[in-house]
Amino acid sequence: MTSHCLYHTLKISDATLLKHKENSMNPNLAKIDRTNEHYTFELAPGVKRTTVTFRNHFGIELAGDLYTPEEILKQVQDDRAEKLPALAISGPFGAVKEQSSGFYANQMAARGYIALAFDPSYTGESGGEPRYMNSPDINTEDFMAAVDFLSTRNNIDPEKIGIIGICGWGGMAINTAAIDTRIKATVASTMYDMSRVTANGYFDSANNAEARHEARKALMAQRIEDFKAVQAGGTYKLGGGVVDPLPEDAPYFVKDYYDYYKTPRGYHERSLNSNGGWNVTAATSLLNTKLLAYAEEIQSAVMVLHGEKAHSRYFGEDAFKRLTGSNKELVIIPGASHTDLYDGGKNNAIPFDKLADFFAKYLK
Repeated sequence: MTSHCLYHTLKISDATLLKHKENSMNPNLAKIDRTNEHYTFELAPGVKRTTVTFRNHFGIELAGDLYTPEEILKQVQDDRAEKLPALAISGPFGAVKEQSSGFYANQMAARGYIALAFDPSYTGESGGEPRYMNSPDINTEDFMAAVDFLSTRNNIDPEKIGIIGICGWGGMAINTAAIDTRIKATVASTMYDMSRVTANGYFDSANNAEARHEARKALMAQRIEDFKAVQAGGTYKLGGGVVDPLPEDAPYFVKDYYDYYKTPRGYHERSLNSNGGWNVTAATSLLNTKLLAYAEEIQSAVMVLHGEKAHSRYFGEDAFKRLTGSNKELVIIPGASHTDLYDGGKNNAIPFDKLADFFAKYLK
């Protein structure tokens, strides 16, 4: 079963597994000690970061970081204050807000947007138990709850809200744009369609009924084992994050994942992909759901952003083919890989000025 489409011959230390077992039994990670907190990027000059929490419609408390241009904070916070456009940002699938989504929020705030990077339900500092679960329904709701939160801030114009989804959250972003008419513009960056890769395998190599039947059997068997484990006081089995140590014959994109998630460049102690990964059964609902079912009905603006050399490029290009209207854009970054669009890579590959211009055009 695919878990963030990662290599599955994982080897991690017993200490790491123990650490994640302890975390997995705590539904209130928003209250953890942040004394030694770190981010994988430096805060941009002129940007203020504050921690916030808000609840989704399933009652789960979500944790986020709100990035605001400091000039806005100097204004009187009343009806006369300037109301800015705002962005809700999440991803990659299995990452946390101190990684790529925070990096995007930081950069967009430096360009005049109020930007919220948040941890999805069941992950990071957000609530929800059992830990390390995902759901296309709940995760779409997470984006909508972020829009709820932004819409009620007195320095934000509720008519000027956009979203950015990175990697697996690119597909979630498009799914959210198909249901939430408050969203005026969406960017899906280096996107995965998690429902497609879960059901069909990489490059649709397992796109047949028998392969899916075998995947379902394995998941149901694991459910029984997880039930027994919980009855005995344990927790669900983890599927594994990025392979470590890295095999010499690992595919190039797995090496790229390793370079981001397992090195100081992008490692974070709460990131599933940096450590023990999702529960084995976490993606069950993705196997039975099509995220892009109503993509062609999105009337608001959408930009699909992908790297020329990204192994995942076919997800973005195929998603773009389903979009309709003159307010849709496909942007391919020359020479960029999948993870180059996590943090810019070595060549600052993310075209933040282009993103700012896109949102300026449609959040008006």
